[in-house]
Amino acid sequence: MSVPLRVVTTVGAADLLRTLADRHGPLMLHQSGGCCDGSAPMCYPQGEFLVGDRDVLLGVLDLRLAAGETAPDLPDGRDAVPVWISGAQFAAWKHTRLVLDVVPGRGSGFSLESPEGVRFLSRGGAFTPTELADLDGAPVVLGRDWADGARPGPAATSPIVAEAADVCPVPGTARQV
Repeated sequence: MSVPLRVVTTVGAADLLRTLADRHGPLMLHQSGGCCDGSAPMCYPQGEFLVGDRDVLLGVLDLRLAAGETAPDLPDGRDAVPVWISGAQFAAWKHTRLVLDVVPGRGSGFSLESPEGVRFLSRGGAFTPTELADLDGAPVVLGRDWADGARPGPAATSPIVAEAADVCPVPGTARQV
């Protein structure tokens, strides 16, 4: 049984993350829960956003990969982008795969992509009943676990997809098969 990924990224978002990592060093993302930034993925230099003890690691994006590729080991340094969400927000979204995408427009002033003329966008696709069953009982890494050195294993499926429509409904597009 392969545990479904809770987060994937499009090629465009992965390319932007690589550019930002070249400029700023290792990165992290946190799915914002609202307030002044709405509900948006926020990109920071690693360590500049304090992950809470109860925040949930959705996954670690591997920037070494192209769409459809997997790696036998976990990335590190600039190639590893952990993606976090608050525990309360995870409870509401646990049935959903987060798809990190990039679209034209200006995002938050706090997120690193802000001056680039594009912004990260979270899209979501509901897990199928089979995927939910595969996720049932799968270990979740919390912020406190991460601080103690816990890390997930390498992904069994690719964390990078060509387009968001490949894994979730996108208004105005047809899902690729």
